[in-house]
Amino acid sequence: MIEIINHCTDPFFNMALEEYLVTESDRDEDVFMLWQNQPTVVVGRNQNTIEEINQAFIEQRGISIVRRLSGGGAVYHDLGNLNFTFILNDGRDFANFEKFTRPIINALARLGITAENDGRNDIIIAGRKFSGNAQYKHRSRLLHHGTILFASDIEDMVQALNPSGVKITSKGIKSVRSRVTNLSEQLSEPLSISDFKLVLSEEVLGRDYGRVHSLEESELEKVRQLRECKHITWDWIYGASPAFNLRQTASFDWGNIDVRLDIKRGLICACRIYGDYFPQGDIAELENHLVGTVYRPTEVRSRLAAIGLRQYLPQMSDDEMVYLLLA
Repeated sequence: MIEIINHCTDPFFNMALEEYLVTESDRDEDVFMLWQNQPTVVVGRNQNTIEEINQAFIEQRGISIVRRLSGGGAVYHDLGNLNFTFILNDGRDFANFEKFTRPIINALARLGITAENDGRNDIIIAGRKFSGNAQYKHRSRLLHHGTILFASDIEDMVQALNPSGVKITSKGIKSVRSRVTNLSEQLSEPLSISDFKLVLSEEVLGRDYGRVHSLEESELEKVRQLRECKHITWDWIYGASPAFNLRQTASFDWGNIDVRLDIKRGLICACRIYGDYFPQGDIAELENHLVGTVYRPTEVRSRLAAIGLRQYLPQMSDDEMVYLLLA
């Protein structure tokens, strides 16, 4: 495994860099990368951006908005937050979060901090969350990335991630504040984020520690093109939502799903599947496959069987999806 050195704090570039590394780079070696963003809200791949953010607060503070490749929920980044990325050439560890969170937990143990995995994708200290993780699979390659609250502005995080129009009281901020923690609050002795990065890199890379790689100019140019053509565009960040006349929602232990359907003359004419779940395939393909289906249980079930629902949502059965769509 090699470590990619990336000092850029431009969120649009960093999203493009991850995409390049997992979809276009032809390197055979696995990759580890630490990076930071300027104040930014990062929405999950399948989320409805406008419903996840406090637009007025974000505009007031000049906070960027980006969309990542992976599923999961919206998160807030600033320079007090450290992000880590693994890219493996073997995609069989999709949904195996512990493989990637364990080195983080071990690094903290070296600093005298006891952390543990919690739920589907979080790491906590004494019941308080400091890290969220997500994954994305491209063909046989796997991207796993996560956040680490080191010395982040929790109040700004709370304000930015609440939908506009919802008043955030001090009580609400304190409630969230009690459920999250910065690592800087847990350290027995002061430690800079730069020194923490060294501890983390050494733990993750082991014998490969010191094997670093800086991108060549030709690679950087491809990343810049991805930034301009995709990651900074309105279509990617917000996306055009179809008109819909039916909305169905459900909550499972593996995530929340929000389905919007436009039904005309008994046919599904448009479909969007939002949520903070982790899909295995491109959910847009599933949405497109459902368009044109007669909106009846037998036809929907038949279409799902032909599609192979589990190649997109491996945690969900056909029966559950039929019930969700037609309940």
